[in-house]
Amino acid sequence: MSTSSSSEAEFSDLPETPDTYGAYPRLADEQIGLLSRYGQRKRLAKGSTLFCEGDRDCGLFVVLDGQVRVVQDDNPEGPRVIAVHGRGRFVGDLSMLTGQAVYVTAVAQTDVEVLEILYDRLKEAVTQSQALGDLILRAFILRRNIHADLGIGLRIIGSRYSADTRRLRDFASRNRVPYRWEDLEQDAEAESTLQAFDISPDETPIVIWKGHNILRNPSNTELAELLGLREDAAPRDAVDILVVGAGPAGLAAAVAAASEGLSTVVLDAIATGGQAGTSSQIENYLGFPAGISGGELADRAVVQARKFGAAFMIPGEAQSLEHIDGHFDVGLIDGAHVEAHTVVLATGVRFRRLSVPGMDRFEGPHVYYAATEFEARLCRGDPVVIVGGGNSAGQAALFLARTAADVTLMIRHDDLTRDMSRYLAERITADPRVQVWRNCEVCELRGDQRLEEVIVQDLKTGERRSHAATALFVLIGSEPHTRWLTGAIALDERGFVMTGAGTGAAVMFETSSAGVFAVGDVRSGSVKRVASAAGEGAVAVRLVYEHLVQAGRR
Repeated sequence: MSTSSSSEAEFSDLPETPDTYGAYPRLADEQIGLLSRYGQRKRLAKGSTLFCEGDRDCGLFVVLDGQVRVVQDDNPEGPRVIAVHGRGRFVGDLSMLTGQAVYVTAVAQTDVEVLEILYDRLKEAVTQSQALGDLILRAFILRRNIHADLGIGLRIIGSRYSADTRRLRDFASRNRVPYRWEDLEQDAEAESTLQAFDISPDETPIVIWKGHNILRNPSNTELAELLGLREDAAPRDAVDILVVGAGPAGLAAAVAAASEGLSTVVLDAIATGGQAGTSSQIENYLGFPAGISGGELADRAVVQARKFGAAFMIPGEAQSLEHIDGHFDVGLIDGAHVEAHTVVLATGVRFRRLSVPGMDRFEGPHVYYAATEFEARLCRGDPVVIVGGGNSAGQAALFLARTAADVTLMIRHDDLTRDMSRYLAERITADPRVQVWRNCEVCELRGDQRLEEVIVQDLKTGERRSHAATALFVLIGSEPHTRWLTGAIALDERGFVMTGAGTGAAVMFETSSAGVFAVGDVRSGSVKRVASAAGEGAVAVRLVYEHLVQAGRR
């Protein structure tokens, strides 16, 4: 074990961190006993490091005696203590269940006795007790949220007007990667950092990892490989099933397939969760009466799928589908190829844009297509406008109203319940923090260096008026992501994948190409709901299995 560089005198008498949010629960003796079957007891001297920022495939540590502190090593003002754990607490975060890099460092504050459960054994342990597994997973997700709020993790330095800065921030946010953004226009520390590393402004944006690893305007793939987000499939002739798209439908298919023992690879161009992953609160999903965020739902599904052996290639954007020598070859944008005996298309849909003057100038830094914690932090205390009348727009309005100066929801008709669930419409109507403008549309965006106002037209009178806004959320529906499939399988007139070309329930989700199935929002005629998409993904795997049996591969 190495020794921490932190000042022991400074940190030696820190009290245990109170469990204010449920992120630091204390395990009961029976739970520790269950975990003991999968771990090893160790005694470590004061100052020993349990794991360091950037480590991968780390194990979970249960404190049996003494205290362990969790610190942010790369804090510009010096090591910052995030939490102190005493007896019965467990040390780690979500990376312990995903095999990705950790974002903090854990150090023995005193002489300690710990129980270490290694990564592979931890995945096995949490399946033995549903209550214990859920307790650990929930705590890890809450800790990740705390880290994001504190700006722990990556440092991204760049201009708010740079499309690449926005791309990196969006990629980190969609993948629930905690980070701190330093704006070249407003943060004096950002300029000092560039000078310290001898980096010119035209080399930005940059990503700083572990305080010293610097990536100059990295691609999403480079950033994913640095953090351990992307894992390539194990070398073999072809996997049993390739799932293209990691939204609810794709994740459900991955869990079902991997749990049946099928070798499974999941691709997604940006992040797990799909469009649902950007939802701040899903309140009508079975089993979560208090609601669940799209990000947490995705994280839970990924842990499940990986537990059964599924591999994730993110980012991994498909650009071609070919049938070669009895199996399928999917080519990726980056030149890689994945071969599979069956393919499940779960690519979902992409957000529609507003085609109005000013959109090209402000899209990225001031126009958003999702309302997550990431966007809420950017808009804190500012006036925002939301365009759209569906559930996503309604959820965004209520979520952003918690922190924005004011929220205006604009719809093109006068009936809020036409496209929105009644429970959401009633909450919005009763919420004084949300204004609803009916029978109107945004026709122009204006501002000098940043968005300052939107011009709104009354659809009945034609009158135009200005409305102050520093952020615009466009949630007006979507279109299928299927151009790469043109000529490979049958699509309907709107570009959605056609299924059920044969007869009987066995081909309900099968496309015009035997062995290729489509589920969720990308399927023509599907119900565009999270629960429906997840159900289709799970059911389709049964049809995949039958296809493999008929082909003599099972």
